[in-house]
Amino acid sequence: MTTPLLGIDLGGTKIEVAALAPEDGRILLRERMATPQGGYGELLGGIADLVQSAESQLGVQGLPLGVGIPGCVSPATGLVKGANTIALNGRALDRDLARLLVRPVRIENDANCLAMSESVDGAGAGARMVFAAILGTGVGAGIAFNGQAWSGAHGVAGEWGHNPSPRLAEDRGVPAPHCWCGRGMCVETLLSGPGFAADHLRHGGALLDPPAIVDAARQGDEAAQASLDRYAERLARALAQVINLLDPDVIVLGGGLSNIAVLYDDVPRRWVPHVFSDVVTTPLHAATHGDSSGVRGAAWLWRTNP
Repeated sequence: MTTPLLGIDLGGTKIEVAALAPEDGRILLRERMATPQGGYGELLGGIADLVQSAESQLGVQGLPLGVGIPGCVSPATGLVKGANTIALNGRALDRDLARLLVRPVRIENDANCLAMSESVDGAGAGARMVFAAILGTGVGAGIAFNGQAWSGAHGVAGEWGHNPSPRLAEDRGVPAPHCWCGRGMCVETLLSGPGFAADHLRHGGALLDPPAIVDAARQGDEAAQASLDRYAERLARALAQVINLLDPDVIVLGGGLSNIAVLYDDVPRRWVPHVFSDVVTTPLHAATHGDSSGVRGAAWLWRTNP
């Protein structure tokens, strides 16, 4: 058997490890644990436990490790920044893990890992540039180019969630929400799951979570349908900006809200007037590998360049 590729997806609620067969991307092993809440040392210990368990089952030791995190490593300092798992911020995670586990470690933003996974053998397989957005508790995005994660000069390439959100006529007179990042009404404030629910409430709807809003719209609730229309329009306009800037070959959606099936026909129709082109054929797809894309992309960080 060829040497497996080992990846970790480090999130706020769970840490997951997976081993891939490098020749075809088969998942040889996949395990997860609840993210320890005691601080940075406990996070390192949890990762070490998962890695040691995986290698024991695989019968190999010392595999290079790829790690996807909800933040990035600053090229200026080598320290993690912008992570919503705040215990990681200001830490030299790659060096600390390399010392603890005695092996080389590569760190990448989790949305870039999603983009890379889908670029290698998912919804964007064979595409030169894949833009992947995570629509969940927060909103993140990543870029893969020629099958490799693209981090940019400052490690923030793809930080789409913290750009100004498009405003709609329906928003006039309605108080604008402000993002935790301090930059005003970001894309994340409206396109995240909590943002979708809060928008429905602000416009006179009931206190519902996103699946309940979508279900109510399907059953003919006018307020829910209006909220879903606003969500689709905002997503379309925000992705039109991505197309105008990057012109990716494919856009992939991950996260809980990527399960809203009507988006895949509705959003591309809506983004056409906002794209600066005479024709727009950009496909919009759900992530082929679902919630395993992040950990797959982390493992693919050690993939040999095609």
